[in-house]
Amino acid sequence: MSISTTADTIKTQLRTFVKDKLLFGNDPTPELLAIVSVYVVRGILNLARLAVSFFLKDELGLTPAEVSALTGLAVLPWVIKPLFGFLSDGFPIFGYRRRPYLILSGFLGTASWLALATFVNHAWTAAIAIIMSSASIAISDVIVDSQVVERAREESLANAGSLQSLSWGASAFGGLITAYFSGWLLEIFAPKMVFAITAVFPLVFSAVAWLIGETPVQKRDRAEVFANVKGQMQQLWQAITQKQILLPTVFIFLWQATPSSDSALFFFMTNELGFEPEFLGRVRLVSSFASLTGVWIFQRFLKTISFRQVLGWSTVISAVLGMSVLLLVTHTNRALGINDYWFSLGDNLILNVIGEIAFMPVLVLSARLCPPGIEATLFALLMSIFNLGGFLSHELGGLLTHFVGVTENNFDRLWLLVIFTNFSTLLPLPLIYFVPATDPRETQSKTI
Repeated sequence: MSISTTADTIKTQLRTFVKDKLLFGNDPTPELLAIVSVYVVRGILNLARLAVSFFLKDELGLTPAEVSALTGLAVLPWVIKPLFGFLSDGFPIFGYRRRPYLILSGFLGTASWLALATFVNHAWTAAIAIIMSSASIAISDVIVDSQVVERAREESLANAGSLQSLSWGASAFGGLITAYFSGWLLEIFAPKMVFAITAVFPLVFSAVAWLIGETPVQKRDRAEVFANVKGQMQQLWQAITQKQILLPTVFIFLWQATPSSDSALFFFMTNELGFEPEFLGRVRLVSSFASLTGVWIFQRFLKTISFRQVLGWSTVISAVLGMSVLLLVTHTNRALGINDYWFSLGDNLILNVIGEIAFMPVLVLSARLCPPGIEATLFALLMSIFNLGGFLSHELGGLLTHFVGVTENNFDRLWLLVIFTNFSTLLPLPLIYFVPATDPRETQSKTI
């Protein structure tokens, strides 16, 4: 065998390995690189998550309930994702519907983090800047979602979710490579400096925009644009009111809207247990690794199992295992000989694996529910409904935190908050049969 033949064989084997093992069966194209890059940066932007929490807690002096309410506002741009989809589809910039919006999202993200790094010193200006940074990611997400959903519809059921798994795995990887540094940087710099460092990364959105495959569309007059938008809205209404789409959407919304105790637990770990930012960075590192593991487990073992079964059982398991936090908040772990640090690391590892396994069927199901022609817009609407549930989760969590009397210095009833929030995740389960047991595309094909 000649050297050139051997080299060609090695190249072919390497290309096959990259496609099948690293890219979950997706062809390595420039557009795929752009999609993966956006998701990786989305994970990297978690670099500032701890800095935001400490900034709100220490520099602005907010309470746990106030932090929960304010951070919930960051979900609002994700609630109006369909609006970004309409703007992208109906109002091209220089004839392009994708690239310019991706470029603008990068500049918006950089501007918001620079604002946090400089002149933001009040809760209301912090809220505006946080909403802007979230809008940056939401807009970029709309653009790449349109590409993901179009590809997802072409997949067989055996390969269903491969691109979603790759995308969310890329996001988890981005979070993984910056998780530890999110805490370590806070040991060296003030939160505002971390915001300044974070401001660099959204520019990647602008850089990879040129890799999106797109041909310019013909210029249309305003009447034609509004007629097109009206037509899309009618199609959207017809789609979302179909029983096979509406019922799973109702369940997903209720499942996501249950109250959260995350902000109260953050205050407990920093004020009561004395966890330093560097250790919280380790916890986030473990959490990111766990999320990546959860994506792999779903892709490897669960992607062909009924959406209903995976979502139902993972919800029950998450609720049961979530009660383990009671051992930490009541200091029972110490009586068992497990120190706070090791218990927190192990608990986050397990809960994040299960949480990611529960989340993946929602993404795949949402993509499979979308009928041809309005894939991107309907998927954005489904995700916005899901994110509206997330917004309510933060706000209800803040109200519940205030109601049970948990403050920045009083954690006597935190155990009650943990029980309420974990038990509430089980409340939507009687409606689990709203989630289809089989591939929804089969049902759609029978009704067409």
